[in-house]
Amino acid sequence: MKKPDNIAYVLPNLFTASSCFFGILSVIASINDNFEKAIIYIFISMVLDGLDGRVARLTHTTSEFGVEFDSLCDLVAFGVAPAMLFYCTMGAEYGRFGILASALFVVFGAIRLARFNVTTMLNEPNVFIGLPIPLAAVTVASWISLHIKFDFGVGGLYTTIMVGLSLLMVSNIRYPSFKKINFDKTKFRKAFVIAILVLAVLYLKPSEFLAFATLCYIVYGISRTIFKLYVKKKSI
Repeated sequence: MKKPDNIAYVLPNLFTASSCFFGILSVIASINDNFEKAIIYIFISMVLDGLDGRVARLTHTTSEFGVEFDSLCDLVAFGVAPAMLFYCTMGAEYGRFGILASALFVVFGAIRLARFNVTTMLNEPNVFIGLPIPLAAVTVASWISLHIKFDFGVGGLYTTIMVGLSLLMVSNIRYPSFKKINFDKTKFRKAFVIAILVLAVLYLKPSEFLAFATLCYIVYGISRTIFKLYVKKKSI
């Protein structure tokens, strides 16, 4: 196989840098009380973050630099940005507890990324150990979006959710990873139809769908772990 040109390594890192850039835009938007823009920027960062790794694998340009750069940018886009969004929308009303909830989200997100980098070759390829930080960020953004639209929930509930998400990121709960899924022609057609339906719902009700989808993902991981512990205890 021909070795990729040096210029090819720029493309995936450009997606990573763009994800970080939109994370910074989200922080600035939150500070300026442009919360809807801040939420949109986090979603854009998530899309770009999903593309950088896939582009690197397709072009055979994965590198240690890319892995570390991706983690640092993820901390900004999916750690600092949602923490600032939460603090500026409602966390500030809760004084030190609001500050603590925001800080824990960033610190535990950093631990989650560091642990992923040092253990990724040791874990199962089809699972994540702990809640992935992009999923935690999208959960925060989507539920705060619901709060802005419908005045849904109170700040105390969201503060508790922030702490809960922080703990889930550093937990040993296993969540499914969809990076290694391979589809045959039959499954590809079904997946294609499902993807179209998902995009249609996203177009109509983006915040509602993402809030529901992330909640299902989180609950699935917790329920799966509880069930496995129950089966293990029963077999003893």
